[in-house]
Amino acid sequence: MSVQIRVRTSTAALAVTAALVAALAGCTGASTSQGPGDDVPEVAPSVNASAAAVAAEKAEESDAADAAAEAQAERGAKINGPEEVRDAFAGLQATLDETCTPGAGDCDYFLGRVNEELTGLEKSMRARSDGPDHFKEPLGWLSALHAKPAGDSSTAGEKKYFDDLIGTRDRVSTWMQGHPEDYR
Repeated sequence: MSVQIRVRTSTAALAVTAALVAALAGCTGASTSQGPGDDVPEVAPSVNASAAAVAAEKAEESDAADAAAEAQAERGAKINGPEEVRDAFAGLQATLDETCTPGAGDCDYFLGRVNEELTGLEKSMRARSDGPDHFKEPLGWLSALHAKPAGDSSTAGEKKYFDDLIGTRDRVSTWMQGHPEDYR
């Protein structure tokens, strides 16, 4: 009995496969030398032209977007470069009225900010068109500051770092105020 079931199943599967092959073979004859057959809708030439116009418009938009992105990258390179000396000095000046108490735990942000402002001013001075020789003294003080080892988090180490950092800030500020043509 199981043999009969297998034969019937195989015969049924063979019949379904044959019908599928016949149906697919009929699809290939849908077009003629005059265009699509009766069972395939014809697409008007205006639809193809419209699709081509949309594709061309998208290509133009893509080109415009690429050009805009390139221009933005160029502006970003200029923006992300060193600040003007006057802007960097203004940031440093903003720290003059602030202070902290070494060892009290309130110095991390302040000292980090002063260090960041001094580093930015140093980059600005080095990038300026009249060259680093123009800022020889303050760049010397800044180089000496950065040459000192950091990382001593003890109260004595923080106090020494505080004195070095604030002393350099004040010296640079005094020098810059004596050279107003460099930041106005």
